[in-house]
Amino acid sequence: MDLSSSGRRPRVLHLTQPVDGGVARVVADLVRAQLADGLQPVVACPESELSVRLRALGAPVHPWQATRSPGPSLAREVRQLARLIDGIRPDLVHAHSAKAGLAGRLAVRGRIPTVFQPHAWSFEAVGGTTADLALTWERWGARWAARTVCVSEAERRTGVAAGISGRWTVVPNGVDPEHFRPAPAEDVRALLAPLAGVPAGAPLVVCVGRLCRQKGQDVLLRAWQSVVRQVPEARLVLVGDGPDRERLRAAAPRSVVFAGAVGDTAPWYQAADLVVLPSRWEGMALAPLEAMACGRPVVLTEVDGARESLPPAFAPFLLVPPESPAELARAVADLLRDRPLRASLGDGGRRHVLARHDVRRTTRAVTDVYRDLLGTWSGRRWTRPPREGGPQSGRGADVRAPRRSRAESAGAHRTTQRVEPSEHRESIHS
Repeated sequence: MDLSSSGRRPRVLHLTQPVDGGVARVVADLVRAQLADGLQPVVACPESELSVRLRALGAPVHPWQATRSPGPSLAREVRQLARLIDGIRPDLVHAHSAKAGLAGRLAVRGRIPTVFQPHAWSFEAVGGTTADLALTWERWGARWAARTVCVSEAERRTGVAAGISGRWTVVPNGVDPEHFRPAPAEDVRALLAPLAGVPAGAPLVVCVGRLCRQKGQDVLLRAWQSVVRQVPEARLVLVGDGPDRERLRAAAPRSVVFAGAVGDTAPWYQAADLVVLPSRWEGMALAPLEAMACGRPVVLTEVDGARESLPPAFAPFLLVPPESPAELARAVADLLRDRPLRASLGDGGRRHVLARHDVRRTTRAVTDVYRDLLGTWSGRRWTRPPREGGPQSGRGADVRAPRRSRAESAGAHRTTQRVEPSEHRESIHS
């Protein structure tokens, strides 16, 4: 997909930390699509399985020694990133998640068109003074993002309500429906070693996600005690690894299986009768989309992006409040005892993903954002047509969010700042 008038393809630098979970899958999907479209994607991230995967796709990867959370090493990480950017000379920087968004915007400071994609807001992940600092940074750092890309309308509304200003585009997450596809559960279960001790006909619930507070597996384990009282033969599999692994193991009954980190999650969705994601916060989680693509119903908590990821009619059956073990247990037990309803929800979910959340739609929408920011290539400079009522802005411009008065900041929960109506509408409804 040629964005230039002279045949030169844009060089897009993706910055990411974390390098696992949903963010890593989004980055890999974008890089794969952009290579196929003829762009020049380059990635800066810590050495990891992600960096190995990206190099196998043919993308240049530059090691960036960054920790997952901000800390004393931040200044060094920003300096290293600034040196990498000077050497790579990208036409556009796409920073993924809070840490890369922090370091990347500090290193670039608007000198290169920068897309920031939060993948869930940093201030939701912490509390107290840390949350206040994270929110203050997000408000301040917005001036250095030419566009903020949210994965759900709910994530955008959360940012606006928090007083973060800027130009927004909503690009819902997508998955590959050719990889995540239905398969007979019995056949798949026979191939998964961790299920060797599980009775063949046992109702199987699967939760895929990093073992951490965000994903809420501790809430699921509290709910599970009620589930097995109602469906004694049921089994729960936690797929993933993370900092809460040992604490969760200590609290888990014998009916819970820990599968650990896996290279491919598709067989686990296919093996399930029901998938659960009890998150405390999200932008728009990939696991529900992957589960539905595999024809499996998914119970999830009503956090940002949850309702938007489901067909509207499914919400009464599949959405529960966060931090509510009783409601979660009720929904899980009811569905385990209703095979026809599970089958209907699974079929409808697959059709919904094919229509709304195919990863090809997602990658095209992101490329449209790049096109809007970069415009056409002329000589050694990107230029784009001036927007009506505003000055022309090209590479090297300090693209800033509008300053707001104190009164406007106080009313941020009522007013959306500089939403682009046409692109916003396309990203959700096209």
